[in-house]
Amino acid sequence: MRRFTLGILTAALVLGSHTPALAGNGPAYRDAWRPVKVRVADLLSRMTLDEKIGQMTQAERLGIKAPGDVTKGMLGSLLSGGSSQPTPNNAVTWADMYDGFQKEALATRLGIPLIYGVDAVHGHNGLYGATVFPHNIGLGATRDPGLVEKIGRATAEEVSGTGIDWNFAPCLCVARNDRWGRTYESFGEVPEIASAMTTAIDGLQGRSLSAPGSVLATAKHYIGDGGTTGGDDQGETDISEAELRAVHLPPFREAVRRGVGSVMISYSSWNGLKMHAGSYLINDVLKGELKFSGIVISDYNGIDQIDRQPGFTPAEVTASINAGIDMVMVPFEYQKFMDTLKAEVLAGRVTQARIDDANRRILTKKFELGLFERPLTDRRFIKTIGSDEHRALARKAVRESQVLLKNENRVLPLDKARNRIFVAGKSADDIGNQSGGWTVGWQGKSGPVTEGTTILQGIRHTAKASSTVTFDKDANGIDKSYDVAVAVVGETPYAEGRGDKPEGMGLDAEDLATLKRLQDSGVPTVVVLVSGRPLDIAQQLPEWDGLIASWLPGSEGQGVADVLFGDYNPTGKLPVTWMRSADQQPINVGDGKSGLFPFGFGLRYRHGW
Repeated sequence: MRRFTLGILTAALVLGSHTPALAGNGPAYRDAWRPVKVRVADLLSRMTLDEKIGQMTQAERLGIKAPGDVTKGMLGSLLSGGSSQPTPNNAVTWADMYDGFQKEALATRLGIPLIYGVDAVHGHNGLYGATVFPHNIGLGATRDPGLVEKIGRATAEEVSGTGIDWNFAPCLCVARNDRWGRTYESFGEVPEIASAMTTAIDGLQGRSLSAPGSVLATAKHYIGDGGTTGGDDQGETDISEAELRAVHLPPFREAVRRGVGSVMISYSSWNGLKMHAGSYLINDVLKGELKFSGIVISDYNGIDQIDRQPGFTPAEVTASINAGIDMVMVPFEYQKFMDTLKAEVLAGRVTQARIDDANRRILTKKFELGLFERPLTDRRFIKTIGSDEHRALARKAVRESQVLLKNENRVLPLDKARNRIFVAGKSADDIGNQSGGWTVGWQGKSGPVTEGTTILQGIRHTAKASSTVTFDKDANGIDKSYDVAVAVVGETPYAEGRGDKPEGMGLDAEDLATLKRLQDSGVPTVVVLVSGRPLDIAQQLPEWDGLIASWLPGSEGQGVADVLFGDYNPTGKLPVTWMRSADQQPINVGDGKSGLFPFGFGLRYRHGW
């Protein structure tokens, strides 16, 4: 893992008895020279039922009410949800928080370390100042698995600098309806793209889980979450098993082949059965057919949805564990969960063998991560957070993710010199909008939420002194004296179900008013569309001279400017079919529907521009 490497002596000063034992001294599970399988078996033989159930429980750190609660509960895992950051939100406070909780875990009878999870889905996005990469839909447009692997590695390093050892990423959903509020978490509408981008796992986990800068990766959400009827988040995936296997299973098969350490279960249902109770797909297909040997974890309060009533019940606990879930994310009611599961085991409704199997999987990953030897934060990685190297990688990803959809009269690339450029739009100078949801908060928000470069700043940085760049968010002041207008418009941040679009999918009134002012001026207009999915723009498109799908580029808006000015000839290709109207949803390649732009479409600049 990525933790203190100052040797056994330093660790002993901090942790006392929680040091790796030399061969022949102390219990076998403390002996780092023994095989992991032997260490797991030895530790498991020493554990009580309460300790085993504690390992299967993941609580939200905000649910820990008092110092010592981790020790008292013998908890195996904690997480920080999307909006669960320490104050102040910086790397040192994260590392201090992690180490404090870890020391509580090490104070338990057996000294089993915690494993701590976060949703670092496009960089360490919960941490202020971290590098924020494009969301998956943009990475899908790059068609560059090698780039995605490098992003996984950079993310792992920044996550490691805050102590965290488990990342709930990558999302391998195949988005089949763009009304879905998680479309931007998908690499695209076909399984081939998501399967190719499982290289993120290689980047996150490294050559070895025990190596510095490696974190446990999670393939999510198993299975079919991108195929729900109407794009309803957490809804019903009413398809045949043949279609489920053809469209939604391949990325998970590839993730398992790459050795992904964990798999998270989807909130959604398959033909009426909530996946959190889906024994066939978890036990038979994932663990049996695919031979997945890692940790199966629930989603946030996911078991509470099995009976579709608020408040989890003993029946839901039993159903989820017997379905093959090894660790349950119960953010605030973890004690109730542990008490309930123990009662179900004592009543014979959950077997000791099932409890042991879950623990074996969890403990194996903890040993493989090196947590027993190096349980505290490796603070050497703090220097990687928001580093120049990582921001350069993110800028490259932004460049490659831009998809040029229209370029009438070769309005692009923009001239750097002797050019009067008018920039407008609510997302031109808004790093929150360009980063989207899951950015320093679950839903994200507009405004200066983190450090980086806005698209406007990138334009101003690139244009030469002989050019004029004027900005007004609402396009007030535009006139015919300008050579070109750049409108940066689109969606504001959202996450999950709050982003579902069961009705219209067009631009909002603010964007339409801004574009109308630009159109009325007669100045050629390039639209940079910042969004987590295709939007319904067919009616407005004839009025635009140029159009770039910028997706949600993250913190490095300079990469957008690189494409606008031709420092990079766009290579991005649509990872989804672009609808002619929202009424066409769902629309996907091969379904016979004619979109506004087909799957895989993307223009380039001609030679000699």
